[in-house]
Order: sequence, then C-alpha cells, then structure tokens
Amino acid sequence: MDRAPQSDLNLLDHDALVALVYAHQEELASLAADRDEQIRRLEAEVDSHRQTLSQQADELSSRSERIEHMKLMIEKLRHMIFGTKSEKIILRLEQLEFQLEEQETTQAEAEAAVERVSPAKNSKVRAGRKPLPAHLQREEITHVPEGDCCADCGSQLRKFGEDISEQLEYIPDSFRVIRHVRPKFSCTGCDRVVEAPASSRPIERGLAGPSLLAHVIISKYCDHLPLYRQSEIYARQGVEISRSTLAGWVGAASDLLDPLVSAIQKHVLSGRKLHADDTPIPVLSPGNGKTKTGRLWTYVRDDRPGGEDTSPAVWFAYSEDRGGEHPRQHLENFRGALQADAYAGFHHLYGNDIYEAACWAHARRKFYEIHVVHASPTTTEALARIGALYAIEEEIRGKPVDLRLTVRQSRARPLLDGLRDWMEKARKSMSAKSETAGAIRYALSRWRALTRYTEDGLLEIDNSAAERALRAVALGRKNFLFAGSDCGGRRAATMYSLIGSAKLNGLDPELYLRTVLARIADHPISKIEDLLPWNLAPLLHTHTSEAA
Repeated sequence: MDRAPQSDLNLLDHDALVALVYAHQEELASLAADRDEQIRRLEAEVDSHRQTLSQQADELSSRSERIEHMKLMIEKLRHMIFGTKSEKIILRLEQLEFQLEEQETTQAEAEAAVERVSPAKNSKVRAGRKPLPAHLQREEITHVPEGDCCADCGSQLRKFGEDISEQLEYIPDSFRVIRHVRPKFSCTGCDRVVEAPASSRPIERGLAGPSLLAHVIISKYCDHLPLYRQSEIYARQGVEISRSTLAGWVGAASDLLDPLVSAIQKHVLSGRKLHADDTPIPVLSPGNGKTKTGRLWTYVRDDRPGGEDTSPAVWFAYSEDRGGEHPRQHLENFRGALQADAYAGFHHLYGNDIYEAACWAHARRKFYEIHVVHASPTTTEALARIGALYAIEEEIRGKPVDLRLTVRQSRARPLLDGLRDWMEKARKSMSAKSETAGAIRYALSRWRALTRYTEDGLLEIDNSAAERALRAVALGRKNFLFAGSDCGGRRAATMYSLIGSAKLNGLDPELYLRTVLARIADHPISKIEDLLPWNLAPLLHTHTSEAA
C-alpha cells in the first residue's frame, strides 16, 4: 500500500484518515505476524540443529571411545605377537649369544691363522682355565720320543720328569647290549634241569632296557624331541629303531606307569589347597586328518611356601574338550581351597566343600597389558599397589602358616582395603567402556576370592604354581604341533605328571624314571607308593652325590 504524500493527507477528511490509519494497522499487524512466524521457524530450526549437534557429539564421543578401544586392542595384540614377553626376551638373548659366538669364532679363526704364520711373535697369553672336574673319567695316553737315544750325540736318554696337559673330549651317548646268560645245570641223580629264573623286563619280551626307555620318554616329553627325530639320531649311531617301535615302547611304558600316576593323583587331591589350570592341546582327529582342540588340566599340590613339609606333586589329566564336567569329575573327592583363574567351568564347584581363592597375577596382568602399550597414572598406581602386596609375600615365603597369616592381617589387609577404595574412586572418573575400567571391574567383581589368601596362611597370593607346571606343555606343543589321538593326550598327561612331580621334588626326571622302570614290573601294586618321587628321593640323591 503506497503512502499518501503529506499534502494529500491535508486534503482528506476525518473518515478517510481513519480508514487510512486502519489500513496501516492491518499492514503492520500482517508484517508482525510474518515476523513472529519467521522467528518461530528459525527457533525450531535452531532447536533441530542443536539436537542434531548434540546427537552428533554423542556419536562422536562414542565413536572416539570405540576407536581408542580398538587401537588399544590392536596394540595389545601386536604386543602379544611382537612384544618383549619372556619367550621373546629369551629368543633375543639367544640371538645375541649366537652373534657373540660367531664373533668369537671368527676372531679365534683369525688368531689361529696369524699364530700359524708367526707363532712366536703373536702368541696370545690366555687367562688361566678352570681345572677340569675331578669326577670325570680319565684316559691316559703316553707320548714317548722315537728311539731311546739322543738325536744329536747318540747317548742314552733318561727320564727326569714329564709334562702333563689335559684335553676335554666328548664320547657320544652309546648303545650297549646287555647279554643275560643263564647256564643250565642237570642233576646227576634225577636228570632235573636247574636254571636261574629269567630277570624281569620293563616291557615283556621287549628289547628296551630301563635306561633306554627312560631316555626315550624324557627326550619326548621333557626335551620335546619327537620320536621320528629320535629315530634319526639313533640311526646316525648305527642303530636302526623305527618310529613305530619307539611309539610302542612309550605306549607300553605308559601302561606300566599308570598305577604310579593314580597314586600321585590321590596324593595331590588329599590336600586342603589345590592350584588348578588348563591349556589347549591340538589333537589329530581320526579320519579327516584335521585337528581338534583337546585339553590338559593340571592340579598342583605344593605347600612348601607355607612352611609345610608335605611332598609337592602335580597331576595332569586329559579331556577331549573344555567342558565344566571334567573338573567336576576330577575334583569330586577334593575338599578345600581351589586356587584358579576366572574360568567359568570352575564356578559350579564352589560351595560348602570347595571354596575359591582367586589369582592376583591374573588381575595384575590386565593392568600390565594396558600399561605396556598405553601407560597412564591409573595403571601405574595399580601396578605399584599390587607390587606392594607381592613384596610382603616375598618376605614371608616359606615361613610358618601362623606367621604368614599374622603378617597378612596386619600389613596386607590394610593395603587391600586402600586398594579397593582407590579402585572404586578411579572407576567413577573414567568411561565405563575403557580397558582400564574393565581391569578394575575384573578385580572388584572377584574381590572376595582375591582377598581370601589373607584369611589362611597356607593359601597363596596367586596361581603361579599351576602356570609353571604348564610351561612344559607349551614348549612341547610348539615342537609336536599336535597329539596323535586322545590316547596320545592321556599318555602325555601320564608322563607330564611323573616328570613334573620328579622336578618338584628336586630329582633328575631321567634318573627317576630309570629307577622306577627297573623296579616296577616286579613291584607289588599294594606298595606302589614306595616308588613315588619323594619316597625314592633319598636314594636317588645319594646316587647323584656318589656319581659327582
């Protein structure tokens, strides 16, 4: 609506002016309404954008947490593969030792070449060597000059002294044939034939003697040397023993030793504290040539850290899978504390007869795995606080049970209470999705079981005893790749039980098996306990001392 000029307004009468004013008011009202509508529309758009930005911010935050989580998991996995774990440190050390060996060999070769050219001027004064051990068998070779007259004047030579030097030599392990001769006698009065009874053998009508059997078993299960490689080694010494023959010996020996393993099982499960763990073992599945995953379970009785003099022992059991029914069957007669990890298959065992004692090594490991790839004040603090608990345990290892309990109650218990309060506060200040929060939740959710060791001086702070027992299995798994069958898995459990128990009692496992195999065929089954490692230990330690 066009505005009327000021001169035209003077010409309008009253009614025209009123109409004009109303017209302007309607126009202003329409403009105001349009403005209000536009404002409402803009406010709605702003609210929509604000809501969208809020959703995007939440999504970005969640995505950022997921990215950080994935980065951490990748770093953890990369560290597991390439990180400086104990096996990696050992490998690196072996590599450095090999490099040093090569350098020293090269240097010795160069020195030998120089000395060959000019021995007088460039001979190197070597540091004094340690004398060779006195217990080694010595073979003396006398070197005399050619002729008994002087080469210069022809006069007679007379001895006035001698130079003696020793050289260390290696004679490879040798085979020996033991001939058992039984002369026959006849009675002159009645023609009766008299002959000494045939001596027993570990394997009926078998060629292998106790020492050879023990060596084959130890080479396979302790030194992780498969039977086909042993067969090749023996062939180089001129003795052809096929892999199948060796396998037959091991199988027969396993059957012979089975009652001894049952006695070890009975001893292990009769204690009131038990360490338990398990590890996978690939097993060749019959028919298709593929492998399945079997399981080796280990149960360790070792009360020496609590000052007890009960003999330590380890019992291995094999199962076709990791079902919870297997530990239930293994431990149906056990009563006491079970120190194990958080495997769900153990949880149904806990009740009136068996109670849980958790492992601080597992709880600490979760913080450590985060710390090595993404250190933070929280992981540093957690490791330091847990380390203080282990420092106390180091002081009281091997002390009497009552003393251990007193020290734990007075020193470890306050540290644990403080650790729990700190964990509760730290968890509230971090995202629930973070790995560190997960490590804290793991510890807090098992707090009762983690702190139970402070209520019994016989218990341990962790389950390291079981983990140590499984190391031999891990090394053997790398060499064997898989067990041949479920029967092979059970045989491995038998041999690991005997070898592990012998080691726990400070015995040379080969000497122990050699002694047992020489006796067990004629030994009464009712007295099988006489052949347990700790019962043979005094005899075997005496033999070892005499040999030295």
